[in-house]
Amino acid sequence: MSGANTGVGSWRLDWPVSGGKRVASAQLKTVPEDFQVSEVLEEFAGQAKPSGPGGVAGEGEHLCLYIQKTGDNTEFVAGELANLASCRSFDVGFCGLKDRHAVTRQWFSLYRPGMMDEDAALIERVSERWPVRSAYRSPRKLRRGDHQGNHFVIRLRQVGAEREVIESALDRLKAQGAPNYFGPQRFGFAGGNLDRAVHIDPSTLNRRSGQGKRRGRGPSRAGGGRDGRKNVLYFSAARSWLFNEVLASRVAEDSWRSPLPGEPLDSATGPLWGDGGTDAAGEAEQREREVVAQTPELASLFLATRMKPERRALVSMPQKFNWLWLDDGGLELEFFLEPGQYATTVLSDIFELEDMSLGQHNKQHG
Repeated sequence: MSGANTGVGSWRLDWPVSGGKRVASAQLKTVPEDFQVSEVLEEFAGQAKPSGPGGVAGEGEHLCLYIQKTGDNTEFVAGELANLASCRSFDVGFCGLKDRHAVTRQWFSLYRPGMMDEDAALIERVSERWPVRSAYRSPRKLRRGDHQGNHFVIRLRQVGAEREVIESALDRLKAQGAPNYFGPQRFGFAGGNLDRAVHIDPSTLNRRSGQGKRRGRGPSRAGGGRDGRKNVLYFSAARSWLFNEVLASRVAEDSWRSPLPGEPLDSATGPLWGDGGTDAAGEAEQREREVVAQTPELASLFLATRMKPERRALVSMPQKFNWLWLDDGGLELEFFLEPGQYATTVLSDIFELEDMSLGQHNKQHG
């Protein structure tokens, strides 16, 4: 396939967009306030809000805190919460990773059985570091993907194109969505995570016995420790890149919004490669295997793993999508995305984005 990998160190990291080309340029994250994310947790919808100091609603062994942060990544905050709560890092849960260079509001759970009387004091300590917007008690630890989705308010600056052209592209995006690519940051600088994936021993990625209850979300951190975590990162990068390649082939032929014969679901989906490759059949299976076969160095990773094949939607559909032109020529966009969908990927279907938080050489593509 044209544009695919031609060898280690030359990975494609910019994939076709739905309209054939991006219609405008824009600057992203000039200041953190330009990129605001609020996590939506369905479980919290039925909970009463705290009634005051110590008035934490709900019951259960886990204290859930809705924290606003700026300039800190999710894993750093989770580690600091563990220190503040005097618990193990494993006892802190969250639904997903959020941007560091942004204003983000997200939920964290802390395992604190029998310590409800100390909730107010802990919330006060946490509030000295980050604003705590809400809190409740739950019987369950928060895990990846437990949230309903994320609400975004994003301001783009230095928008370069005619408004009529951008309006037309935004109308198209609102109506049909965008290709649901994994973002390039997952693959590391110049695809470095993919280079490293090629050299993983696939047998180290097999689950240990008793880990089959992890709902097939990923391989075990074989061997544990830092090396094990890195192997999982590289494996995930390989899986995501193969998905992007399949999606790119569908975008190129304009078949990405409708399911092909043989797809196991009623909507357009692509493969998250696993043991046996794909669970599609017929035409869908044939096309997916043809694309993946063009990168045998990554496909071979899955021959020795017991990773169940999964599916991922090909379409990222922003919900409640609205936009507003600002007096300074900027553009403010507001929308909601389901878990596993990325705002920068959606916007990159229209805009050549320059991420100002990254310094030079920082253009972002889907």
